[in-house]
Order: sequence, then C-alpha cells, then structure tokens
Amino acid sequence: MSTNKVILGSEEWCSFPELGIPLIKARVDSGAKTSALHAVNIAPFVRDGESWVKFDINPIQNNLKTIIHCEALLVDKRIVKSSSGFREQRYVIRTTLDFGEHKWSIEMTLTNRDSMGFRMLLGREAMSGRVLVDPEQKYLLGQPSSEKLKELYHNSERAKTGLKIGLLASNPELYSNKRIIEAGEQRGHEMHFLNIKECYMKLDATKPEIHYRGGKILSDFDAVIPRIRPSITFYGCALTRQFEAMKVFCLNSASAITQSRDKLYSLQLLLNHGVDIPTTGFANSPLDTDDLIKMVGGSPLIVKLLEGTQGKGVVLAETKKAAESVINAFKSLNANILVQEFIKEANGKDIRCFVIDGKVVAAIQREALPGEFRANIHLGGTASIIKVTSEEKRIAIKAAKAMNLKVAGVDIIRSSKGPLLLEVNSSPGLEGIEGATNKDIAGEMIKAIEKNFKWK
Repeated sequence: MSTNKVILGSEEWCSFPELGIPLIKARVDSGAKTSALHAVNIAPFVRDGESWVKFDINPIQNNLKTIIHCEALLVDKRIVKSSSGFREQRYVIRTTLDFGEHKWSIEMTLTNRDSMGFRMLLGREAMSGRVLVDPEQKYLLGQPSSEKLKELYHNSERAKTGLKIGLLASNPELYSNKRIIEAGEQRGHEMHFLNIKECYMKLDATKPEIHYRGGKILSDFDAVIPRIRPSITFYGCALTRQFEAMKVFCLNSASAITQSRDKLYSLQLLLNHGVDIPTTGFANSPLDTDDLIKMVGGSPLIVKLLEGTQGKGVVLAETKKAAESVINAFKSLNANILVQEFIKEANGKDIRCFVIDGKVVAAIQREALPGEFRANIHLGGTASIIKVTSEEKRIAIKAAKAMNLKVAGVDIIRSSKGPLLLEVNSSPGLEGIEGATNKDIAGEMIKAIEKNFKWK
C-alpha cells in the first residue's frame, strides 16, 4: 500500500497553481496537525454571495521585495494556538497542492510566518493516506536553481515596504505586547520591542536622539506605540516626548498619557467636557474629613489613592467610622486620595469600552469576584461580552477625545442616574477583551497607525 504514496523529505518545494504561486519551500512536519501558509494583509470579502479572503505572500524566505496577491474561497475561521503560546484567529482556505506528478486538495490556515524558517508548513492532516516522510532526506522531488526562481518570479510585483514600528514597553512576554508585535508583523510591518529601561536620550536642538543599550541609535522609526507602566510614567513619557521631537508618530502622545495618569486632573478635564462621573471629593487636610464624607453622600463610599492602578489602592468604606479611619490613615501618610460615592446598584460590575481612533471597537462587562467590589481582571474579575448603549458609546468616545488619547480603555459604571465614567486608561490590557470578544484589537491599533500614514 505504501507504494502508492509519495515519499517526501523534511523539506520540499511545491506549488499552488490556484493561488498563482509557482514554487514555495515547505517544511514537512508530521508533528503539526494543520498546514499553514505565510500571508500578510489578510482581508475577507464577499463575492457572489460567498465568503472569500484575499492576502499577500512573499513566497521566498528573507525576500520582502517579491509579492504575490492571492484570493481564495474562505472555508472557515479557527482559533489556533500559535508557536509562541497564545491564541490566534486564522482564516482557513482549501486549494490544490502540487508536487509535480502528485496533486491533491488540502486545507491551510493563513498566518504571518516571517519569524519561521519556512513560508509553508505541511501538516499531517494534509499528508494522511498520501505521504511517507523520510526525515533524514531533503528535496526528494527536486530543488530549483536560483536562476529558475528568478525566472519564475521575474514578473511578480515588488512588495511595498511596511512601516517601521516600535513598541515602547517594559515586558516583552506580556500578552498585550506579544499580540501587538504579532499583529504588526501579520500586516507586513517591521516591528521592534523597545524596552523602556534600556533606552536613553540625547537632548539636542538640531539632532535629538534616542539610544539603546550598547550605543545603538534608534533611527528611521515611522511610529511608536507607548505602553507605559504607571510606575515608570515619568521616564516613559520623557522617551515618548523625545520620539515626538524626532518627528516619530506616537499612537498616544506623551501629554495625553501624562494627564491620564493624574486622576484628579483627568476627572476635572472630563467634567469640563460634559462627561458625568460619580460625585467625588478631594481635600488636603484631615480636618475636612467629616464634610468630605457628607459631600459624596455619606457612607458607604470609595477611597482611592491618586497613584493607584488596576484596582490597587481602592478601598470600600461601609460605615462613616470606617471611612474616617481610612481617610485619616491615608492622610497621615501624606497620600493624595479621592473620596467617591459608592454606586451600590452596579453590583460589582463595570463596562470596559476599548476606544481606538475615535471608535468603540469592542466592549466587555467586567464582574468582580463574590465579596469583592472591584471588577478589574487583574484582581480576578471575569469578562463577558455586552451590548453597550449608544449613550455609553458616546461617553467613551467623548472621554477618549477629551483626554486626547487615540487608544483608551474607558471604564463606565451603570447607575440609577445613568452611565457614569470611572476612569480612562491610556495603556489598556488586551487579554481580557480579546479573549471575551474574539476580536483582533491589536490589529485595530496597527490600523490606526496605517491610517495616519495613509498606508494601504
């Protein structure tokens, strides 16, 4: 029975005539279940009532100059766990695989494989019943010469060079940061992770510079995505301002990030733009504690540290005595705090609207653990899909605009008085909202950069 099967080595050249790909080198991997084809600029569309997908491919490894535009009937969309360990939604196509004398139809997922050694991965589902693999051999069906490749791809379109985009952040292993890098690469851009702590700058009126550890000058960047942790806001924003001085487009500006981190100033700014918030009080002296509590409607109430993040430094005081104790304790430590009315009817739930470039691209409801009033995902809160009202969308968009943020996580709470704004986050996390909605939020961030450059 094996005589009817084609014998392949661990690497082979094949073609996809229906996609217009004359030759491509494939990794033959029986350890992988599904097959995958390198693709960028992936976009679904409808033709004659059927779902199709178009995409571009650089068929030769390490050659971004050669590009082929492909179209295929869309078979499915699947969540695939990528080699880097996180989930990715991929489009699935079916097409004819051609090994010369041997041809058959296979299913493939489309994904960016720039970081892999091969543009094509042939998995065992596509080989089942048809192939035997000799892992010690390569190119058993022949190998084209470089002249043959040049001849085959002589008339292929020259690829448009992608943008050079830096992700200015602290932890390259963080889900959000990995997803942004992946999304940028998938859309054909050159992505670089820039560790904030390894950057330093030269202040110069005529030639400002940012250097990277080891003396490398960071130049020729088209755009930077700042993802600055609250603990390093000052230095991260200083670097962002330096990139702005170098005429690099920053997805969120340094000034917008700075004011978003000042909770008191940001609330004043939002109120000035007509955005409703829970009644809030702020005082400098413990002598004003009693009136401060009355100001927000009495207990129960929320006490917030101005420097707190991700739900940390937020306390629920259920009685007047507890409120006095918490407020006076913070004041004795010279900590700046806000006192805010407690919205009991919210029942430990809030809404996170993700705003990108003036649009709400996704929204989730976050619900606190039993006995907890803070719904932050980092504190164990759960996320679920929710349909937000037009009024909630309006508030989220208005809040992001008031803060001058192109990317913002806007937290809203539903009260008996209507929706109220809690907070605006300039570096919102992606894991909870992408996991709950299955939307490519990272890709939307990259699209916002493309829009600025009119890049298509």
